[in-house]
Amino acid sequence: MFYHAYRAYMDNAFPADELQPLSCKGRIRGISASRGDLDDTLGNFSMTLVDTLDTLVILGDFEEFESAVKLVIKNVQFDNDIIVSVFETNIRMLGGLLSAHILAEYIQKEAHMMNWYRGELLEMAKDLGYRLLPAFNTSTGIPHARINLKHGMKSEALKHSRETCTACAGTILLEFAALSRLSGEPIFEAKAHAAMDALWKIRNRSSNLMGTVVNVHSGDWIRRDSGVGAGIDSYYEYLLKSYILLGDERYLSRFNKHYNAVMKYVRQGPIFLDVHMHRPHTKSKNFMDALLAFWPGLQVLSGDLKPAVQTHEMLYQVMQMYKFIPEAFTYDFQIHWGQYHLRPEFIESTYFLYRATGDHYYLHVGKKALKTIQKYTKVPCGYAAVNDIRTGKHEDRMDSFLLSETIKYLYLLFSDDEDLPLNIDDFIFTTEAHLLPLSLGKLSNHTGSTHKDDDDNHAIDLDFMRSCPSPNKLFPETVRRPLRDLVTASCPRISVANRLRANEFQANNADHLRALFDMGVTMVSLGNGKVQLLHSFYNAKSVEEAERGLLFMQEMVELSKSNAVPSSELHAVSFRHPTTGDEIVLSAGPSHFSPDIVDPIKSKLVFAKPFHLCTDLQNKDEINGKIAIIERGDCTFVDKARRAMNAGASAVIVVDNVPDTSIHNSPPFAMSGDGKDDVKIPTCFLFTIEANTLREALNLNNDLEITLSSMNNVNSKGPQESNKERKAGN
Repeated sequence: MFYHAYRAYMDNAFPADELQPLSCKGRIRGISASRGDLDDTLGNFSMTLVDTLDTLVILGDFEEFESAVKLVIKNVQFDNDIIVSVFETNIRMLGGLLSAHILAEYIQKEAHMMNWYRGELLEMAKDLGYRLLPAFNTSTGIPHARINLKHGMKSEALKHSRETCTACAGTILLEFAALSRLSGEPIFEAKAHAAMDALWKIRNRSSNLMGTVVNVHSGDWIRRDSGVGAGIDSYYEYLLKSYILLGDERYLSRFNKHYNAVMKYVRQGPIFLDVHMHRPHTKSKNFMDALLAFWPGLQVLSGDLKPAVQTHEMLYQVMQMYKFIPEAFTYDFQIHWGQYHLRPEFIESTYFLYRATGDHYYLHVGKKALKTIQKYTKVPCGYAAVNDIRTGKHEDRMDSFLLSETIKYLYLLFSDDEDLPLNIDDFIFTTEAHLLPLSLGKLSNHTGSTHKDDDDNHAIDLDFMRSCPSPNKLFPETVRRPLRDLVTASCPRISVANRLRANEFQANNADHLRALFDMGVTMVSLGNGKVQLLHSFYNAKSVEEAERGLLFMQEMVELSKSNAVPSSELHAVSFRHPTTGDEIVLSAGPSHFSPDIVDPIKSKLVFAKPFHLCTDLQNKDEINGKIAIIERGDCTFVDKARRAMNAGASAVIVVDNVPDTSIHNSPPFAMSGDGKDDVKIPTCFLFTIEANTLREALNLNNDLEITLSSMNNVNSKGPQESNKERKAGN
């Protein structure tokens, strides 16, 4: 399989980046038909060959490896006026060069070959590393997603670059640390550590979950979906593997906290469905993508075998149902996206499970996967991705990871230790399956930060640790047995396509109220802005509607739980009292639809006209640049915030319209939005008694300035401020 694909590439595509297996020619950036952002992987630097070098060593083909290294040294250069993905270039090109350099020196020593080699690949890696460095010049330290290899970030096309994914920014450290430790240039590892630290600081501190897309300049989340698949997958992987390779316990602590959060909120039995990072009990998607298949392998590496066996078994059943694991599938195992791109993640997890358990079941799983690839993707000129697994139609695409990962993991799965020219246990695999020796951790660590973060509380690590179960060969079978018919027996009783969900419900929407009635849900007003929902199976329009109503009520319970706010998530409204000079600190609830307060906002206050702000604002000029005060009621919180934002307000304080409520007699809550993340100014909520304290101060001084900040910032200032806060609270 390897040589069929490798020879097809070398004979028909090299020095192009990829082989087009149906047209049997190379894919060249700027010449081949554009595929949009997908082509950011390509840099006209012979990517497939560089990505494949260490696979040749694992196969024991030292002669071809030596020949390929010479071709890379002679033909590959990076001074190209091309915009590339920082993430893909790092894992495929930089990782490939570093691994090949390490193995070239290994072959020199062990096989007495390649005596001519003098570290040329390492020099190429260093050149490429320096070309990627300008991407890290952001205010947060989180790197840009793309960079021009020749001009850095000065390219006109990158002028408005601001977004990157969590995995893109968090899958750098292994390669950059290896480059620093091999070259003696500390800047690469330092930049990668800083990026990881910046990501850790913007996690949701209540749930310990991460979003998937972030603004590299502000650190604000753009997409707050949290899961284990596309956009975030290898961030988790590099936390654990950075600890294994570098020995830095910060990364083990961070991995354990994230892992515990994922298993608590994202995992639903053997399946994983994305949730909102700020509302972890609320699902944000009803489908999973194929990239999550790496997760069981990572669980094996962390020692948590039982859930790894369960999720892997679920994936295997999906594969058996459709021949391949589709690019995405729903929670009830229907195809969402039908492509199969020859991905390696499921085979990777199969390999790790076999290594951990010795269970020959996983050899049969690998055999099934191998034969399916052979039967349905092999073409005369390599292997072709499948455009739709329902029809079997091919796509003119053979990604480099087929040779660097998919076939490599298959070969390792069926190999005995004595078949391999090196001891695999002496290495760690990068996310692109490149080999980095564990001995790198013994090299000088002056490039890495050794300080203990305030955010990294190692004392609670034991709460997150899991014991490795016995790798007895009977163990996986006892876990798999209850899941035997999980996929084939799945038959949802109701359609969920058009169902009203709790997080979408609006009490003033006539269609929503009609849907409640059909589902057998009755809404009763309790006054004080509260309603009670009652569900009766027998009042529903039909059995199907009754089941929808039951789901709606369950979601509403979870939504109410997720809206409760811990004290660590509260905002602070603080000011100097106009007559006494005492500092007053009022606790305010946050919102789900506005950004977190990173830096305190200091400004004067202006009452919105009309006070409810459910119609057009009448005092736009007064509001501009100020903090707007708006009263609750008549329309949604997020509508009020949008109107204030559009008028130029710097922040919003919504005050309660129910008499005598207080943070001390009412549970604090986070204001819900409508699912859109377009509000860019902080928005908080004051109960009536706290709002009256603020009004009284404003009556004494119309020019009163207040500071809006995170309550964590107030609490961290010291005993003096803490005493004043208690005074205000009393």
